[in-house]
Amino acid sequence: MSEKRTELEQLGEFGLIDHLTKNFENKQSSTITGIGDDAAVIFHSKKESTLISTDMLIEGVHFNLMYMPLKHLGYKAVAVNVSDICAMNGTAEQITVSIAVSSRFPVEALEELYEGIHAACDAFEVDLVGGDTTSSLSGLTISITAIGRVNSKSITYRSGAKENDLIVATGDLGGAYVGLQVLEREKQVFEASPKIQPDLDGHDYILQRQLKPEARVDVIKFLKELEVIPTSMIDISDGLASEVFHICKSSEVGCKLYDEKIPIDTETSMTAIEFNLNPVTCALNGGEDYELLFTVAQDDFEKIKGNPHMTVIGHITDKDAGKYLIDKQGAAIELQAQGWNHFED
Repeated sequence: MSEKRTELEQLGEFGLIDHLTKNFENKQSSTITGIGDDAAVIFHSKKESTLISTDMLIEGVHFNLMYMPLKHLGYKAVAVNVSDICAMNGTAEQITVSIAVSSRFPVEALEELYEGIHAACDAFEVDLVGGDTTSSLSGLTISITAIGRVNSKSITYRSGAKENDLIVATGDLGGAYVGLQVLEREKQVFEASPKIQPDLDGHDYILQRQLKPEARVDVIKFLKELEVIPTSMIDISDGLASEVFHICKSSEVGCKLYDEKIPIDTETSMTAIEFNLNPVTCALNGGEDYELLFTVAQDDFEKIKGNPHMTVIGHITDKDAGKYLIDKQGAAIELQAQGWNHFED
């Protein structure tokens, strides 16, 4: 081991992945795409390819069991993996589930976790086909691998965006982050005064966005029905700005997003303001919405226009034009990707 010490936070999650895997080369002709997108692409046939994606959730890092019910956690763990398959324009079909669990969890707790996994398998029509279970010295860790399928001609990578393409977001953004603020506030109140019951009234929607997100399998079906193949796509797990940066980096392009076009639910907006937060900032940097962000050629605008599940929020520009947010007054503000860094203290 080298005497030089580089802190993990200096590289960040994606920088670390790039650094650790830079010397790996694909040796199998069946490996179409490896590290660097939402899912790996494995050759299956001329008509179809296999998609594989893995995510890990760690107690104390990705979830807090003080306010995350185990059933919801099981559901969310599946949803975030299925979302990665959706981000490749594919359909998830199977999952494997591996858990590391400490002795503080009884069998009944794990039964509750798997009830959520079962509910998600039913909702997303995927089969649980394997996994592993082992002990942990501290807390609970869940690792899920999702396996899916995609028409080989319809695979959508992060790298296909072209100048003048339209940038489209599904659903609404920022709700999961604002929901987390409500949960954290009530946790602090409870820790200070355990007899006080949490005040969660009026926050049903944003709490669901945080505790039980839905993978947008419906959008993949809509795109197929509309005969629209996005030129690039990614799921929104680390905030809109961060995901836009990934598409721009992979596609070697710039972008313009329009403040007034970013879809934000009324409950999200009102609650954000209660916390003295800018709702647009929550959408740009909050994360965990698990909506889809994709680009389409302008020729496809008529096909998606008016669709209640999709909002055009900007367009792709030349790389040299940079990446900007256009505010309501028409001023151009350079975009900053301030989504969650897994290795920051």
